[in-house]
Amino acid sequence: AKMADNVGNEKMIEQAEKFGFNETELDTPVRAAKSTYPEDNPPQNALDGIGQGSNAATPLQMAMVASAVANDGKLMKPYMVDQLKAPNLDTLETTEPQQLSQAVSSKTAQALQEMMETVVNDPQGTGGKAKIDGVTVGGKTGTAQHGLNNSEKPYAWFISYAKLSDGSAPVAVAVVVEDGAADRGDITGGGLAGPIARDVMKAVINSKK
Repeated sequence: AKMADNVGNEKMIEQAEKFGFNETELDTPVRAAKSTYPEDNPPQNALDGIGQGSNAATPLQMAMVASAVANDGKLMKPYMVDQLKAPNLDTLETTEPQQLSQAVSSKTAQALQEMMETVVNDPQGTGGKAKIDGVTVGGKTGTAQHGLNNSEKPYAWFISYAKLSDGSAPVAVAVVVEDGAADRGDITGGGLAGPIARDVMKAVINSKK
């Protein structure tokens, strides 16, 4: 919150927009809602900086953030359809990867990777349940308040990526668990959403072997 206050609302918006916030709805071709980082006064901007203000983000947006960090700062355009094929299986159309922006410098991205990997690897980290043997995993947990005066069960968030031994990062995942069955005090991003992200990443990595 202090860092967001130090940076100021204008610069926070500028950086968020490099990650895709405040852009028109994304068509993947399924349309996703716009994620927002708003114009706000200093106290609200400080809260926005920790996700407790009037900002809003979709799981797709946060998967894009994780993927940009893993991709040395390059933010790519998301898409669902890789290829269109004819009934005889001839390829009619192939989606070409498209870079949207350089969200952060390569140096900054690598520093963020180190932090996110510590979240998973350090015994005191909050993302230990996302570990995958033989794979480098980076993650960030989150617990979002829900309901009037935080009266409802919180939402559990986890964003992550997995990198292979050759340095490539074939998968980035964002998981949000909205109605966890756990007791309120046991709902955490690392505890509920982390294992789901791990299983999704493992499935993607295994499919590439």
